[in-house]
Amino acid sequence: MSQSSGSPIFGKRKEQPILILARGEKVHHMTVRPWMTAVGVSIGALFAVGYLASTSYLVLRDDLIGGTMARQARMQHDYEDRISALRAQVDRVTSRQLLDQQVVEEKVEKLLQQQQALTSRHGKLGSLIGRAEESGLADPGKDETETEKHADATGGIQAIERLMGLAAKTAPKGPALAYAAPFSRADARGGDTITDRADRLFSRVTHSLKDIERSQKDRIAQLTSGAINATDAIETIVARTGLSVTPDPADAEGARATGDDADIRSGGDDTGMGGPYVAPETKDVFDRQLVELDTALVRLEQVRGEVRKLPFSNPAPQSDITSQFGNRMDPFLGRLALHAGIDFRVAIGTGVRSTAPGKVVVAGRNGGYGNMVEIDHGNGVSTRYGHLSSILVNVGDVVTAGDVIGRSGSTGRSTGPHLHYEVRLHGDAVDPMRFLNAGMKLSTYID
Repeated sequence: MSQSSGSPIFGKRKEQPILILARGEKVHHMTVRPWMTAVGVSIGALFAVGYLASTSYLVLRDDLIGGTMARQARMQHDYEDRISALRAQVDRVTSRQLLDQQVVEEKVEKLLQQQQALTSRHGKLGSLIGRAEESGLADPGKDETETEKHADATGGIQAIERLMGLAAKTAPKGPALAYAAPFSRADARGGDTITDRADRLFSRVTHSLKDIERSQKDRIAQLTSGAINATDAIETIVARTGLSVTPDPADAEGARATGDDADIRSGGDDTGMGGPYVAPETKDVFDRQLVELDTALVRLEQVRGEVRKLPFSNPAPQSDITSQFGNRMDPFLGRLALHAGIDFRVAIGTGVRSTAPGKVVVAGRNGGYGNMVEIDHGNGVSTRYGHLSSILVNVGDVVTAGDVIGRSGSTGRSTGPHLHYEVRLHGDAVDPMRFLNAGMKLSTYID
């Protein structure tokens, strides 16, 4: 049902719709005005738009979520690939550095072994050099040069050890490996790498060690040659007197095996030693050279020891010789006779000295010798001192070279104060001048 109204001026007005609601006997009506229609249409439009938007969202949501997840997966894969690449790069650099460090450590270990060997050799050589110095063959100043070189080599090895420590410090460590930047083997100043610096240092120290080794070997060869030459010269000089001081090779080997102590060689030590001789082991050229030097020094010491037992000194130093050994006119008979010794012009009371160590076998009056002392020096060698005014030793006394055994005089068959001196080999008189001349030449090699 609708109502309409009119206006005499504007004419009939359109009737507005009326909404009637009936419930039982009750009837309600509501006029539907235009604005209410507009509101209803707007609300319906909003619901329609919302419905369409919700439907579109539900349709497109799965695609949006899938795309987002795909992008996140791609980003994660890219990140993991980057991390893997960095890990691989760091592992390669670290492996290379560890290998370099291992090489450095092996080189240092090798050089330390060489240094220890040289130190051991230096100790062995030092004892032989000491013996050579006692023999007058070595110059102490040269050994100091070897010590300085040895110190230089030690300092070089310490520098290498410091460099090896620097290489260890630069290696990446711990969790940082996963995010570490590419490792540079160059030093912080952009110069040479650690390996290059180590190689140069290794080369320098190696050359230094080789120089020391070469110097040691040359030194040994020089000392060995000097000992052999001195021994040969002594043997040649002594051979001209008719004697031989060449040691028995078995004795020389035994002396080297048991030491050069005179008491041991002569049986003066109560400690029992023995066993078959076995040649010493020689691991390398240096050890073989040491054995050769030791043998040469033992031989030289033995020869010198034998020479010191022989009468090569002068019984009346700074005295003139008045009569030589050999045939001469006898001062009492006036005819040719053998003079079995040599005579020294000395004043009465002058000290007469033993020319070598030995044991007194005669000390008293002996015919034409007057007061005489005879000393047995071993190996068939003896000396006689005649015409003494007084005798200062007794039979059985052991004397050393240079001991005063009596005073000069003119007892016995003598024309005036002098010393009659004889040297005898196995009881036969020989010219004492051979021994005096040999003694002057041997002084260079013995004193």
